[in-house]
Amino acid sequence: MTALKNDTFLRALMREPVAYTPVWLMRQAGRYMAEYNAVRARAGSFMALCKSPDLATEVTLQPLARFPLDAAILFSDILTVPDAMGLGLYFVEGEGPRFERPLREEWAIRDLSPPDPVEHLGYVLDAVRQIRRALDGSVPLIGFSGSPFTLACYMVEGESSSDFRYTKTLLYRRPDLLHRILEVNAQAVTDYLNAQIEAGAQAIMIFDTWGGVLTQHAYREFSLAYMARVVGGLRRERDGKRVPHIVFTKGGGLWLEDIAAIGCDALGLDWTVDLGNARQRVGDRVALQGNLDPAVLLGEAQGVERETARLLAAYGRGSGHVFNLGHGISQYTPVENVAALVDAVHRLSPPYHV
Repeated sequence: MTALKNDTFLRALMREPVAYTPVWLMRQAGRYMAEYNAVRARAGSFMALCKSPDLATEVTLQPLARFPLDAAILFSDILTVPDAMGLGLYFVEGEGPRFERPLREEWAIRDLSPPDPVEHLGYVLDAVRQIRRALDGSVPLIGFSGSPFTLACYMVEGESSSDFRYTKTLLYRRPDLLHRILEVNAQAVTDYLNAQIEAGAQAIMIFDTWGGVLTQHAYREFSLAYMARVVGGLRRERDGKRVPHIVFTKGGGLWLEDIAAIGCDALGLDWTVDLGNARQRVGDRVALQGNLDPAVLLGEAQGVERETARLLAAYGRGSGHVFNLGHGISQYTPVENVAALVDAVHRLSPPYHV
């Protein structure tokens, strides 16, 4: 494939010297962009959009056409994996994802098995290959998956939840069954991410969206241990190039040292974490990604620049910082504020890398 023209993002993840702080945004292809909404309407449904490599490629490239971002991220959904396990994923407009067959019975949990990513998730791998060709080496492509625990939450609850009643009941009443789900998920996620790397993903991110709802003890046993298993099973290189791994636990600020110890290359930080303090805590073990509050982008452009400057100063001099939001971008974000953010990062960060 074409040689990479802008590898700033990958070098920052490896804590190598860079000329400026790279920036990309979680959920950067999304509903805040009119062109995305047009393609989604053309697709007919969110899953139809995800399952069309042509359309997934088109929306992946949309934010890069608007903003000089330093990485692209595959357009897909974390729930493609449990969908491939036969749980029957569907989306209710305005209410989010649901499963027709949530895991509530022991027999269903015992029967669970990891899907073959080539056979059951080939449309995602086709999208990875197609996006890589379309990018033509302009910026790196990030592949991703949900964490084993986050996937388990959706698989057991059957939908989004405010209290995770079914998952936590299983955790405390039948931890053996939850471990069974997590073991299958860890293998499934490892296979899936390795298949994305083989198809052309140049960095990998694990989204542990719901790990932060656990107690410290439960987090280590039911989330972190399985992410460590995934990271340990991932390919480290492809075509002689290192493939960095990012782990992001939303609400995981209490456990940064523990996450840094599992072998990943970078930690994603939500907006509740002090960036400078996080750097002191993890030292030079990992890079850090984050962590602007997405709500900052709902304000004025001056406020966006002010908060960007504050975060760059909080991290300080040297490499190892990838600028991002502390969670996904809001659909209500004005596009001009995204432009202001990307410009501010690129304009204000070079003095920190002299």
